[in-house]
Parts: sequence; structure tokens; C-alpha cells
Amino acid sequence: MEKMKLVPCVLTLVFWSGVAMADAKKPNVVVILCDDLGWGDLACYGNGTIRTPNLDRMAAEGVRFTSMYSAAPVCSPSRVGLLTGRNPNLAGVYDWIPEAQAGAKNSRDLVHMRESETTVPMILKKAGYATAMAGKWHCNAVFNDPAQPQPGDAGFDHWFATQNNAAPSHENPVNFVRNGKPVGKIEGFSCQIVADEGISWMKGHTGENPEQPFFLFLTFHEPHEPVASPEKLVAQYRDKAENEDQAQYFANVANVDAAVGRVLAALDEAGQRENTLVIFTSDNGPETANRYPKANRSYGTPGPLKGMKLWTHEAGFRVPGIMNWPGKIKAGQVSDVPVSSLDFLPTFAKLAGTEPLEDLAIDGTDVSGFLEGGELVRKRPLFWTYYNAINGHRAAMRDGDWKIMAKLNGGQLPKFGNIDTMNGQQVKDAVLTDFLLFNLAEDASEENDLSAKDPARLSDMSRELEKRYRGMVGGMHIWPAK
Repeated sequence: MEKMKLVPCVLTLVFWSGVAMADAKKPNVVVILCDDLGWGDLACYGNGTIRTPNLDRMAAEGVRFTSMYSAAPVCSPSRVGLLTGRNPNLAGVYDWIPEAQAGAKNSRDLVHMRESETTVPMILKKAGYATAMAGKWHCNAVFNDPAQPQPGDAGFDHWFATQNNAAPSHENPVNFVRNGKPVGKIEGFSCQIVADEGISWMKGHTGENPEQPFFLFLTFHEPHEPVASPEKLVAQYRDKAENEDQAQYFANVANVDAAVGRVLAALDEAGQRENTLVIFTSDNGPETANRYPKANRSYGTPGPLKGMKLWTHEAGFRVPGIMNWPGKIKAGQVSDVPVSSLDFLPTFAKLAGTEPLEDLAIDGTDVSGFLEGGELVRKRPLFWTYYNAINGHRAAMRDGDWKIMAKLNGGQLPKFGNIDTMNGQQVKDAVLTDFLLFNLAEDASEENDLSAKDPARLSDMSRELEKRYRGMVGGMHIWPAK
């Protein structure tokens, strides 16, 4: 895809005139989360090859964010951040979680989202919502076992999930579990299977309880490798792709689009679309053939952004983000205002009319006022620390149009995959070094380091980054050594 120039477009999101939020019926909330979908993988984000008509229409009828961020540049911490509204390092989830069996043998096998965490479905259940999730869980090491909390323990009334990837691939998966019971082999492709489950649950719920609002969390496995796609879609891309693997990838994203279209149509058919906030986004940036062998069919694109999944440059966690609510959000909007998946929890809580979360230390910001046409006032900058960042700069922060990045101990800090008390102390004592400074409004591709040209701003932002880092490591959970 030809490289695009990203032009910031800050537009105020305004609601249609009508009933005030405080007097309105509590909205349903549907979050559709992809796995490894790149910023540049959708037609509405400039992809000239992949056709995504349903997502394009969803964006045209709502708001498309050009600066939507995930909570981390890799799957497990990103999901924990979305569900808790907190920096995932605080919960002790620093990297992706390998699947383990009961009786964990090393520190990494212990990693999970603990029951002490407060999650989106927990808060919404208290506000009277029914809750369900379908798809990739990846918030624990020991899956479907009482040794660690499962989706039901995190607040979901109904769950249909895998620990990590659909196996053996997206096609005919065998590893789904429904409410604790293994399902066995299912014919079809994962995103459509997940959409089927969500649609079935939603229709059943609204049929029996039409006045009860619901939260539905659909977590597609696509387009994470190993990729598998329907032949009828692959055939449409063979003459547009470099090889069969790339055609499979293009078709995979198109299949996601088709699944989203089915979910939106089901909301319409159930008479729920007008009062449902639907959010579409990704857990992190794209995997690409630059990292994995082409046999894994990883052909995501970051568009104009730098890096990919596992990086703290923009493409690691700057992802597609679309919000659609036909009865409320004005159509045809594009915004470059930074919004994060960390913002979902406080925003949903406000829309659900819950009490203020004064006793819950969260990093996200309630953006419901912004959606109503006001300014987005973020009390603290967006902040990430990913200890296994491939690009070496493990801490990053965005404040307005500006972004700063830093290494830890000059890049010499050991990787932090297998968590234990010794390297946990090293992380807490780490010194931030080798700063980079970018103006993202003028340089979304992060090509021009301005640290030497703007020493005053560098000084201010490095102090704030230091403050954020020290605050995080002072409160993060460290798993005991095994």
C-alpha cells in the first residue's frame, strides 16, 4: 500500500439533539476486538486492496478514530488493560501468557488476571446489565480450571472461549469451551463462529429480557496467525496478492468484516441497534512477514506508522478504532483525538449510570462527555511500559500531540517474560535513558527525533515519564519465584 500522510483532524463528537443522557435508557454495549489487526488493514483506513464494506459503513455512520490506542503492544496485557481500565503491569500481566496446566511449575505459569481486579462486566452487572463474551480470552495461564479465575469469575454471565488462539487454526477449531464445558470440533471459521455465539446469546437474552441492557464482548482470533480463510474469499484476492499466504491474509480481514456485518444486522433485527454503542478495535498492531515466516501468513500493515506488534513505536499500539451508535453519535466523523481502550471502563460505567469509581484506581478517562460534544480532558497522559519491546525503548508516553520514549538502563535491563522477585526489583530500580521525542501531529511516522531541538519540552516530558514509571512500578504486582 502506498504510504499515506496522516493529517490530524480533530473534530468534536456531537450527539443528536434529543433526550439527555441522564434520562435515557441505559445503552447496550458491544465491543468487537480483533487480534493483530493493523492500523492500515481496513479500507476506511486507506488500504487499497482489502474490501471492508461493513466496517467502512460503520465508520461512515459513526466516528473513526485515527489515534485509537490499545493498552499494550501485545495480546494478554492489552486485554487485561481493556477489561480493568488500568495499566496491565499493575495487575502483573506484562506479556502474552503461554497456556499451562494446573500445578504451575514456573513463575510465568502463575500469571492471570486476578479475582481482585475490577472489570467492565463486573461494574456493568452491578448496574443491571447481562454480560457475555465469546472468542479469545488469554487472561490466564491455566484455562478452564479452578486453579485460576476464568471468564465467569471476571463477571461474564455467559462465556464461550479459548485460552489463546483457535486451534489448529481459524478453520474448524477444536478448543472452544462454553461455560466450563469443552465444545469439541466446530465446523466453520473462528470469527463467524464467535459471531454466531454472540448473536445467539443476544437474541435469546433480548427475547426473554427485552428491557435489560447487555454488554457483549466479541474477541475475534483473526487475523492472528496461523491464518485460515474461506476459499470463496481467498479466490477474490489471489490476483491482488504477492502469493497465496498474502491472499489468505487479505481474505481473513474480509471475513472479519463479514462477521461484523452479521453482528450489526442482528442488532437491527432485534430492534437494539439504535440504543447500542458498538466499538470495533484491535488488541495491538499487526504481525507481519518481517517477523514470522511467511507460512504463518502474517501480512498486516501499519499504514503510515512505524513498527508493528511488540514495538513501542506507534504501530505497536495505535490501532483501528470505530465507534457507532445510530441514535446518539453523529455520523461521518473522523477524529485524531487520542482515545485508549483504557477509557472503556470509566466511559461504560458513566453511560450505565453507576456510582463514581472513586475507590478504584484507574488509568483510563471517561470520554462520555466528549461523545456528547464536550472536550476530552485527560487528567494524565497515555502511558505504556512493555518490557520485551523489540525496538528497545520499553517506556512510552503520549501527551497531546507529543510522544516521548525511553530505554531502561540503556537497554541493558533483562527481558521480563518470566516474572520473579529478583528481576522485579531490577525493573523497579531501572533508570530511564536514551529518550526520543516526536510531534505526532506533524510526524506520525516518528521519523524525526526532536529531543535535541526542543530540550525544554524534553525535560518536562522526561520528568513526567519518570513520574508515571515510578508510580507504576510502585504498585505493580510481582509474581513469586517458583
